[in-house]
Amino acid sequence: MLNRFDVIIIGAGAAGLAAAGFIKNRSVCVLERNEKSGKKLYITGKGRCNVTNDCLPADFLGSVVTNPKFLYSSVYGFTPADTKELLRAHGVETKTERGNRVFPVSDKASDVIKALYAHAQSSGTRFVFNERVKSVKHDDGKFTVTAQNEQYVCDKLLIASGGKSYPATGSTGDGYAFAKSLGHNIVSTRPSLVDMNTEQNVSSLAGLTLKNVCVKIEADGAKYSQFGEMLFTHSGVSGPTILRLSAYVNRYSPPLKLYIDLKPALDENTLDKRVTEDFAANANKQLKNSLDALLPKAIIDTVLAQSGLQTDKKVNIITVRERAQLVHTLKNLRFDITSLGSFENAVVTAGGVDVKEIHPKTMESKLVKNLYFAGEVIDADALTGGYNIQIALSTGYAAAKAINEGER
Repeated sequence: MLNRFDVIIIGAGAAGLAAAGFIKNRSVCVLERNEKSGKKLYITGKGRCNVTNDCLPADFLGSVVTNPKFLYSSVYGFTPADTKELLRAHGVETKTERGNRVFPVSDKASDVIKALYAHAQSSGTRFVFNERVKSVKHDDGKFTVTAQNEQYVCDKLLIASGGKSYPATGSTGDGYAFAKSLGHNIVSTRPSLVDMNTEQNVSSLAGLTLKNVCVKIEADGAKYSQFGEMLFTHSGVSGPTILRLSAYVNRYSPPLKLYIDLKPALDENTLDKRVTEDFAANANKQLKNSLDALLPKAIIDTVLAQSGLQTDKKVNIITVRERAQLVHTLKNLRFDITSLGSFENAVVTAGGVDVKEIHPKTMESKLVKNLYFAGEVIDADALTGGYNIQIALSTGYAAAKAINEGER
């Protein structure tokens, strides 16, 4: 049996829900492989849903890592302020926290999903859940969408099926296969906003959080740095600074060199004076017991090992040269990155449908008329902080606007 609609949207995530609600005066059907909409949104922001970043479009684009110029029109067309207003119109008030991150006041991702679902329903959208799309064909100006239960035909098709990150939520990269079957190039996909694994055994540091540190990575001559918080895992490093850095270095092949400046507020001379003062106050102690005021106890052995200093050496016989070695290590604690985490734990997917083949104002394919893309399936990604969900909403709006303005 063929089910005919003006528009079919593949995927009921942020991009698909946004687009569905903005498409007017057309029959719209959303096909979703899961049993409900917005499944990935439920786990974002640790269940709180960091839905956008409360900043101006120009600042927003500065946090886009891949293809910010491509997103210019869509982000200016549907801004973070528009996202807050859309949620408010459906009963969800928001709050802005550190780093301009926007959350629902309730701290419940489910409220955001309910609002976006209500937005989509307001246009009379039909939803078909537990319906995984198997293939898409384009012939005689029509699209035939074959799903696991039925077949669908439409005039306009929007692929908003997400990327590969968190595949347990249904993001398994199906959209890339559909785009490729319709002639599109897929830029190699990579996990982004993900933890990193180290060559060094850091299991003794697992759970240790470092705040107000500067983390730097060197990759093929390029250097990237982030200031803020990081933490150690049983196999490597994670936390906000590490996730942000992964967005920049996921395109490079390991090994990569990672350096932690444990005292970024102090230059080496000032830090040397601080260490000298601590040594004077602990002159008769062993070195490993003299740094408690300077460092978390859990990391002292690691710092001393990299400094090449004996942990049981008395402070009062430490030489100037040895002290300089310690200071240098405090500013350059090194770890070797052997790999980045997998798609199973990545927040977002880097890579996707090549933006050279998509009109930036409309999200319509340059290769196939009436074919559109929105959200993570596109080769565009950003840092943490609500940016990636906003990209999904903005590109969904751009596609819907173009569908509205196009011929029926």
